[in-house]
Amino acid sequence: MSHSSKESTPLQPNMKVRVSEVDKLSNQLLDLDLELNSNIPTTLWISDLHGEGDRFKSILRGRFGMLYQTCKEALPNTFSAEKIQYLTKIVRKQQYFLDQAIKMDMQDVILCLVEILKYKLTNIRPHGGEIFRPEFRDIINRLLAGLPVPDPIFEEQIIADRLISHLSFAIRQILLDRIQVLGDVFDRGDQPDKILRILSSHFYRDGVDYVYGNHDILWMGAASGNRSLVAEAMRITCRYDHFAFLDRLRFDTSSLVEFAERTYPVDKVTGNFKAKTDRGRSMEKALAVIQFKLEEQTINNFPQYDMASRLWMDRLAGMLKSGKSGLNDTHFPTVDLENPGQLTNEEETIVNDLTLQFTTNMRLMRLLQFLFQKGKTYHIQNNFLNIHALVPSTSTGYFEEFLGRKGKNLLTYIQDTIFSVGKKYLNGQPQNPEDQALFFYLWCGPKSPFFGKHAMKTFERYFLIDKKSHVERSLHWKDNMQTISFKKKMQEEFGVQRVIFGHTPVDYKKGVHMASEDGVAINVDGGFAAAYYNRGHSLVHTPHQLYGIILPTPDEIKEAERKLESAPLDIELIDEFRHPMKIKDTIAGKRMKEQRDEIMQKLMECAQHNGYHPTQS
Repeated sequence: MSHSSKESTPLQPNMKVRVSEVDKLSNQLLDLDLELNSNIPTTLWISDLHGEGDRFKSILRGRFGMLYQTCKEALPNTFSAEKIQYLTKIVRKQQYFLDQAIKMDMQDVILCLVEILKYKLTNIRPHGGEIFRPEFRDIINRLLAGLPVPDPIFEEQIIADRLISHLSFAIRQILLDRIQVLGDVFDRGDQPDKILRILSSHFYRDGVDYVYGNHDILWMGAASGNRSLVAEAMRITCRYDHFAFLDRLRFDTSSLVEFAERTYPVDKVTGNFKAKTDRGRSMEKALAVIQFKLEEQTINNFPQYDMASRLWMDRLAGMLKSGKSGLNDTHFPTVDLENPGQLTNEEETIVNDLTLQFTTNMRLMRLLQFLFQKGKTYHIQNNFLNIHALVPSTSTGYFEEFLGRKGKNLLTYIQDTIFSVGKKYLNGQPQNPEDQALFFYLWCGPKSPFFGKHAMKTFERYFLIDKKSHVERSLHWKDNMQTISFKKKMQEEFGVQRVIFGHTPVDYKKGVHMASEDGVAINVDGGFAAAYYNRGHSLVHTPHQLYGIILPTPDEIKEAERKLESAPLDIELIDEFRHPMKIKDTIAGKRMKEQRDEIMQKLMECAQHNGYHPTQS
């Protein structure tokens, strides 16, 4: 009987189980191998957006200048800067137009766009969403695969024009894989809600990593029920006259407004208050006094935080009693000179009302849910440590101890506390007062990883004439991050190659660079909000390059939109990679290799069990 006529022996039930297990392990192994050999995701860093919602949306729509760099990487070196700029305009407009100086016909453009798309899709894991619109999906897939396509694709103008539109749409969809936000969406600007809605939308949420900033901590602490932070968050909002923002959140401030305008009429508000409107100035002062009183309660109740330098109410009462000069404002009708830290009955009622609103406001809760659930004190991605401001350190270049912890252990402890508070807040459960007090310290304490100054001089800046008392001295982080020894400590503590942080505005016009000379320390915040330099930085990491982008000002953006051009961008090249950087080159890749080895071991054991050999016919 011939070999082909032999009857095959059916697999026994236990053999089927083993084969099924082999297939499952094989699939896991292949999936990990694909991931390890994929290019790293193209990642954008942005920090300290400070309520500039419209500007963020505008720059995000333009992908922070990444289109030009992507086209430059994807196309041959023979392409001139003018030709690349021409192609970026087509992608941005999603429409072909003839440029006599460039002289590229529609077929040339289509083939270039296919190359750009192929470059982005090569060696990356599939995107979660569909990037090709259905009308041209099959044609685009054939172009990417190098297969023949119908002649009308190139010969019929209306069809070629629609294909260019679809290719442009697909390119814009895949320019950016991940967004790293280094904190502080609240305060300064009036649209933090717009920023959080964008980041938490289904389109972006799964691609966003977020680390907390001190202004986020302020609002999260207020929402948890910390009364001094309630007053402070509301005070800063009034300081910038952001009443439309309060209206969008449906806050009822009518009682506060009536109290403030009656008790602190604008002609009696002579301190260094910033609000432009009369209502804003009265509310800002009323809330400042309430805030300082409430802070004293927290400081006295939790002396372990060592914040006695902020106890100003007794000193204020002494200055008012003695009539000494030194104050630029002496109208304090709600301050009892014999008991200056005591709230009046009316102040108590207002604070209770505002606190109830902060803790139960569903619109605010929907915004903060994203931060409590997605935010972190630090995040590691692609061998980079992402933090908002700093890791507390000493003048001698060692990690500073706080709450009996330091370095990574401190940030992890703070993270666990924030998660615990967030869970209780979102479930409407009572909070631990000590946890609420920690939010106050994280907002303004000298050992906070989100603040980094020796003190927050709010009282002094408002009421003291002596400007020397206004100085908020930065602590040791900036100097330490200039030293090789401390940078090495950071690398070893967190197991990373680089440290990315924001918080401190950088004025590049004065020649200050985002990155240290060795590229280990990178400061992304360039003053995004109008209260700073009105410009801002972002950082982009592609498989081929790491570069900073100095963003355009709002005026530069408007002028570019008027001319239908891209806004001017300055690029700071930090690093280039000879070969595309892969997932296997990252910290996550190291863990995945260990998983792959474990799966391979299981696969071999399964294959050899009871004499089963995958290669046997």
